[in-house]
Amino acid sequence: MKKESVKALVDCLGKKYSEALGIKLSHKNDSEVFKWFLASLLFGAPIVESSVFKTYICFEKYDALTPKKILERGWDGLVKILDEGSYTRYDFKTADKLLEVARNLTENYRGSLNLIHVHASDSRDLERRLKALGKGIGDVTVSIFLRELRGVWQKADPSPTPLVVEAAKRLGIVKKEATVENALRQLKVFWARNKLTGRSFVNFETALLRLDKDYFRKGKSPVFL
Repeated sequence: MKKESVKALVDCLGKKYSEALGIKLSHKNDSEVFKWFLASLLFGAPIVESSVFKTYICFEKYDALTPKKILERGWDGLVKILDEGSYTRYDFKTADKLLEVARNLTENYRGSLNLIHVHASDSRDLERRLKALGKGIGDVTVSIFLRELRGVWQKADPSPTPLVVEAAKRLGIVKKEATVENALRQLKVFWARNKLTGRSFVNFETALLRLDKDYFRKGKSPVFL
């Protein structure tokens, strides 16, 4: 894959999801990090992206963007927000999950995700602690969340999601037989050789994710490559 193609890919598809939602992670502010965790929990379900954006905007509308506010809303209030955002298929169990996360985060880490990062011994321990916040928080959700914290949190180094790996294999960036761990190493090596000024590895990962989800899986050919 030529560098011009890498630039076209990242320019077209590499905008971070947190940036698209107006979330600013660079200063490690507790409130902004929690907003992104909330969004990541929503993105973690097999639901169309537009519904996630709409639902997150509803959480903004009802000022339910902190652990305290989520607990104050209660189960009925959260279900109302989720339903208004067209998150109806997963409304009940997502409300359960959000309340569990808010309680555990408040009781064990004073409501601070940054504190989880401080206490974690390494990247794998960080992932384990995040999963322990609530039932149903799995690898995909944690990878979504930590992907955009690369370069912000020192211990944020998640494995790429299956969508990212599949796109990279199709483009010949990652070997067909590569494991997830090997895929991450190969992606980092490729980016080190082809990195772009003003762009990060996160932009590259995000572009690959969108490429597989919005093009390859729909049988579309990206004209910008």
